[in-house]
Order: sequence, then structure tokens, then C-alpha cells
Amino acid sequence: MGNVVDTASLQASLAEQGVKYAMASYVDIHGCVKGKFVPLDHLDNMFKGSELYTGAALDGVPQDISDNEVAAMPDADSVAVCPWDNRLAWFAGDLHLDGEPFEACSRTILKRQLDRAKAMGFTFNLGIETEFFLFRETEDGGFAPISKRDSLAKPCYDPRGMMDNLEIIDELVEAMNGLGWDVYSFDHEDANGQFETDFKFADALTMSDRFVFFRMMANEIARKHGAFASFMPKPYSDKTGSGAHYNMSLADAETGENLFSPDAGDPYGCGVSELGYQFIAGVLKHARAISAVIAPTVNSYKRLVRQGSMSGSTWAPVFACYGNNNRTNMIRIPGVGSRVECRAADIACNPYLGAALVLAAGLEGIENAMDAGEPHRENMYRYSDQEIDAMGVTMLPRTLGEAITDFAADPLAREVFGERMFGAYVDFKQDEWESYHTGVSAWEIERYLKLF
Repeated sequence: MGNVVDTASLQASLAEQGVKYAMASYVDIHGCVKGKFVPLDHLDNMFKGSELYTGAALDGVPQDISDNEVAAMPDADSVAVCPWDNRLAWFAGDLHLDGEPFEACSRTILKRQLDRAKAMGFTFNLGIETEFFLFRETEDGGFAPISKRDSLAKPCYDPRGMMDNLEIIDELVEAMNGLGWDVYSFDHEDANGQFETDFKFADALTMSDRFVFFRMMANEIARKHGAFASFMPKPYSDKTGSGAHYNMSLADAETGENLFSPDAGDPYGCGVSELGYQFIAGVLKHARAISAVIAPTVNSYKRLVRQGSMSGSTWAPVFACYGNNNRTNMIRIPGVGSRVECRAADIACNPYLGAALVLAAGLEGIENAMDAGEPHRENMYRYSDQEIDAMGVTMLPRTLGEAITDFAADPLAREVFGERMFGAYVDFKQDEWESYHTGVSAWEIERYLKLF
């Protein structure tokens, strides 16, 4: 934070809203919210870095147990009074170590790339579509949609499934709008128990703060109603998974003008400017490494398939290519144009890390005036792997193992993450992949136990 905060006025304002405790928050490698609670009378100390954390106790905060503790430094502009319990005020924050920004803080990693964009004259605007599941726990220890009517083979846009869950969704949407997020649409998605909320874009830092808060808020509101929210990318093998599509544009840092608007020319006729195509080219160049961050789990790659065990399409990308209003590409340019959508991102991502790497790749494309090539307007699912290879189109990784190998080999990933987080991310995800392979799944038992 570069601005001096009037903590006395902030404290008084929060007290008037019924707040008793403030939370100096940050995220771990997964983008999950962590933090301590501070009585409001100690808000001034919190802003001076009083809340210290042992990084070694968390996933992906690369510290040894003998290292000095990191401090969470709250951002006053991010404050949100928690709608499910107004006794709590949440602050996004940056980790500091020994009085300086901690290199391996997710939020700081994004801010470094935003500073790079600003030096080039750009503001990075981001909208993230939040897809998620609402489930109830079943007596056998499993899970199921809350509504027994939510059982259609194709439940997308079904008003009955939405109305049966409206008690939770209504409270969630009201909370989002009360925070000033401007929800403009919500619906039942393509899997049983799956929903999506769409709200107005913001600068990438603000959007990332809202995204991590959203996951915490959706779960707390669902719990009030005896349910839980799941951000597992693909809980059903035969249903669609939950994406978190990144809708991206660059604006003039001085005027706010959308620089992806095709007003000055549209060389490929898809609805964005030449700058936008250069941005796309950079993202596609680093697509396989980016996948390890925006699709960060073993389960993520059960979503990034053409069909799998499903009866229909997954609506998820498989190839590193772009096109117009075509949902079979990794990068889609919606019909309204003036922005680009990355469809490979899923709801389990750490948005700070994902946005940082995508932005860095896009800026590289601009710096080098890269050519995105001809767009793909056709259904890419209909091509065989051999046909895709002959076209020169790169496939996205098929597993987390493939993705993290490509991430580790990409110099841009190391540059963006910094040495400490780069090493921590590679080690953690490689361990996650290895751990997955040592477990014996129900599929294996069913297939092999009595086969021979």
C-alpha cells in the first residue's frame, strides 16, 4: 500500500456498521483465504503489520520453520464487511518479510505484473465468471444436489433447479450487490447442482480479491442453509465441470479507453484490435505453462477433455488456439468483441497467480508484436489429434503432470513467479501429482480386483 490510511476514521466507520473484528487476510498457494482476527480496537496495529504468520505452516508459502515470520499488510481499499456476519470485516493483504514485500506472496506477484503493464501504459481489466456447485451431504457420506428435482440429463438454464436453490442464490447475489459488485446475471449451469454468477469486471487486483472472497462467502452462506459450496473443478465424471473464464482487456492507463476495441482496425475480423491479437498470441505461446496455474489440480484435467464419459460436449477447451464466438477454443472472442476470454481457467485457480502469468504472456506478445494467426471458427472438437497436429495447433496438457513439466520448463513462469514461489509451486504440484498416483482409486478396484 502506498497511501497513508486514516485508521481512526476507518475504525469508526466499521464500528457504525456493527463490526467487532477485522481480518488481515492473504492466500496460500491454492488461493484459499487465510488470516487472523483482530478486535477493532487494534485496527491501527494491524495496519502496522502486527499480525505475523509462520509461512512454513501453510501450503506454498516457501519458508523454513526457522525463518522470520511474514506479516499480512492489509489493503484498506479492499475492505468488505462480511454479509453473512457483519461482526467481521475482511481485508485483502500483501505479505511482508522484515519490513519489505515478500517475493513469494501471490498478491505481490500479480502486482509486479500490473506495475509492468502500467509502465507500458496499460491497465489490466478482468472479469471472472464464477461457476460452482451447491450440494447437500447424504447419509452415506456422499453428496447430492440440494433439490431432488435437479435431476435432468440436461439441466442447463432450468428455472426449477434455480428456484429450488433460490434461498441460497438470492442471499449470495444480494451479498455481492451489497458489496458493489453489480451482478448482472445468474443461472443454473449444465450439471446438476451447478450454478454461475456473472458480475461486472474490475481491475485485475480488485477482481482477484473479489474472487477469493467469493469462494469463502458462497461457502459460509451455503452453510447457513445446511448445504455446502464446492469449487472442485469436476465432481462428476459424466457432467460438465466448473470453469472460471477470464474475460480480459487492456485499457489506457491515463484515459481508461479500452485498447482491445477494434475501432482502429481488426485484422482478423473477430472483434478486437491488433493489440488484442498480439496479446492473444503471447497467451497461446505460453498456454501449456499457463495451464498449470489456471487449471491447477489433478481434477482440473478431467474437465479439459472433448467428451470423456459424457453424453455431450464438455464446453471446455482442449487446444491452444483462438477464434471468434467459438467455445471450442482456449481463447474465445465473444460476439460483443473488445475483450478476450480464456476458457481453460477453472474455479479452483489462485486468481492472483493465474492473472499474473496470463498478463505477462499477453504483454510479451505485445512487446514482440506477435501474430496470432488465422482464427478458428469451426468446431475444434471434430478434428482428430492427427488433424490438429497437421494444422500446427498445440494441445493443452492432458494431465497436471504434463502441465507442471511445461511450467517448469518455461522461463516466463520463473520470471513471473520469482525464484522462491516458482520453486515452491513446481515442488508442490509435482508432489501432488505423485501423491495422486500412489492412491488406489475406486475405478481401479472395480476394473481390476476380479479381472484376472
